[in-house]
Amino acid sequence: MPELPEVETVRRGLVPRMVGHRIAGLIQRRKDLRVKLPARFAAKVEGRTVTAIDRRAKYLLLRLDDGQTLIIHLGMSGRMTLHDAKSAAEHPFERHDHVVFDMDDGWQVRFNDARRFGLMLLVPTEGVEKHKAFKGLGPEPLADAFDGAVLAARLKGRKTPIKAALLDQKTLVGVGNIYACEALYLSGLSPRRSAHTVQGDRAERLVAAIKQVLLRSIDDGGSTLRDHVQPGGELGYFQTRFKVYDRAGAPCQTKQCGHLVKRLVQAGRSTFYCAHCQR
Repeated sequence: MPELPEVETVRRGLVPRMVGHRIAGLIQRRKDLRVKLPARFAAKVEGRTVTAIDRRAKYLLLRLDDGQTLIIHLGMSGRMTLHDAKSAAEHPFERHDHVVFDMDDGWQVRFNDARRFGLMLLVPTEGVEKHKAFKGLGPEPLADAFDGAVLAARLKGRKTPIKAALLDQKTLVGVGNIYACEALYLSGLSPRRSAHTVQGDRAERLVAAIKQVLLRSIDDGGSTLRDHVQPGGELGYFQTRFKVYDRAGAPCQTKQCGHLVKRLVQAGRSTFYCAHCQR
């Protein structure tokens, strides 16, 4: 599933081609994704100008000039690809190109979702924050206000393993399995450690590691393991920088460590770590 870096990469790729531009046409090639697409979808968005594209957690928020916001979730396999007029003419729609935006300058944005776990909702902008999709979500990990003290407060009293706590969107948003493993390794914290013990310096180290890992992945265009591509068609390459994720049995990359990366299963998810470097 695309996590924060992949969604942020998509957002940044769409901004130059959509923000400030009018949606000249919308082609809806099926009636639903995970849920039904908005009623009279084309009629409601055609002619509207995209004023901004924001992100909250793993959701894209396309702000329209009539006070509506199009909420988009990529699901497990969703991607949004860009085509100029020549590319759009030369490449017919693929089977899973479910929603197509024709912009006023000839560019085309296609939403492709093979598994159809994606989501598109059209809601009044003033109601976005109170929408049920965002109820109970934790803070944004890349926000300036997110620091060790904030994380420590959200972990206080929690006896669950720290890895599981990081995957809980009520703790903080967007840090999926890959980035939790990488951040815990970078901060030297064991994924088995009880979350309530991550206070003080441990919390500061973990927040710094989370921010570093996420920003590096965004700079690399995200991680492409199966479905993720950037809007321009480029693959992400953060997977070439993995320190522990999916590296079970490989040597730990910490100098003079000499131990091997291990794998364990926590709450049905694979966790990768170095038992020597992470305590």
